[in-house]
Amino acid sequence: MNFKSIIQSKVTKNASWLIGGRVYNMVLNFIVGLLTARYLGPGNYGLINYAATYTTFFASFCTLGINSVIVKNFMDHPDEEGETIGSAILLRTVSSFLSLLMMLCITMFADKGETTTHLVVGLCGIGVVFQVMDTLNYWFQSRLQSKYATYATMISYTIVSAYKVWLLVTEKNVEWFAVSTSIDYLVVAIVLFIMYRKHNGPRISFSKRKARELLQSSYHFILAGLMVSIYGSTDKFMLKQMLSEADVGYYSTAVSICNTWVFVLAAIIDSLYPTILQAFENKKLFERKNRQLYMIVFYVSFLVSAGFSILANVIIRILYGTAYLPAAMPLRIITWYTAFSYLGVARNAWIVSYNHQKYLKYLYVGAAITNVILNAIMIPHWGASGAAAASLVTQISTIMVFPVLIKELRPNVKLMLEAIRFKDVF
Repeated sequence: MNFKSIIQSKVTKNASWLIGGRVYNMVLNFIVGLLTARYLGPGNYGLINYAATYTTFFASFCTLGINSVIVKNFMDHPDEEGETIGSAILLRTVSSFLSLLMMLCITMFADKGETTTHLVVGLCGIGVVFQVMDTLNYWFQSRLQSKYATYATMISYTIVSAYKVWLLVTEKNVEWFAVSTSIDYLVVAIVLFIMYRKHNGPRISFSKRKARELLQSSYHFILAGLMVSIYGSTDKFMLKQMLSEADVGYYSTAVSICNTWVFVLAAIIDSLYPTILQAFENKKLFERKNRQLYMIVFYVSFLVSAGFSILANVIIRILYGTAYLPAAMPLRIITWYTAFSYLGVARNAWIVSYNHQKYLKYLYVGAAITNVILNAIMIPHWGASGAAAASLVTQISTIMVFPVLIKELRPNVKLMLEAIRFKDVF
């Protein structure tokens, strides 16, 4: 077997583990989540998702953008892996504690007098501290050994699902459900570390030089990630502040249904990411691999979204019950968001290869501003459907419109359009 065949075999096996693990997690999470939504009702279910908005919002600050560049750092400096991991974990730990503090301060002000909301946000927020250990996931990813990270998430989802079933059986209140997020991240952290040690991961250390190096290569992603968080979290935050927890619940239901299958796109992108980076020296091959990835992401998303749009009412009535039927229209709209969202994820390999991270902040500043304005206009008139429309328009603008205004990013838009037209894909 030649070198190329060996690499392709590793990529296939890696993708299989990623997809298999995420299928298991998705099925388990969806079933338990469905029962939880029915038990809590739109109001409390919306409250849980509103609290999760805080952790989503601060995710970019917690990661410091390091997750977008760390795989490349492993590949460029294989003899410094332990130093890279240790420096990344320490930086992320500091940022996570600061994020948790900021979450508590914001909810005290924005949700003044709502004691239950404060408690739920705090309990969900603790999870961001444990999340720092997913740095080890990227080490496994760089070695095309994602099955070990898959083990960690499968074990975590199993434990958390069992915990939620116990909550349902014993009829616990919403605060108990908020704890499940933190338990999830804690279990993943423990299992990942055990797997890392078991497979002779390099000794973890910290150095100011490596920390500085990581921040210098990732700081563009921090602002970009923060802007992504703004337009990824604004909808639920503004729905809660302008309308009610129930509207957050309807919108979250639509998003949850859309997310039931995106593990497939994430697995494909994660598995092909290293091979696209490796192909950079051969421009023709590099561009073809990017087109192939974009084509897969777009057309798979298109087919699934068409199905969700047609069957929205039936899906929600069967799965969630008539209480959640107001989520049907938001589902028909937000489902089309997936294709453009994951084109953005797939684009990161191209961005990192050309070292164009600095331009992301301009895209996402524009996107964040656009999303806030659109939500402010649309939510009062169309509620959760308005939030869905605002998110869709913002995502299309971020992937296909705003990059055209930046000369260095136009070639990537061209690659995406060529992929959609099947030009030079094969």
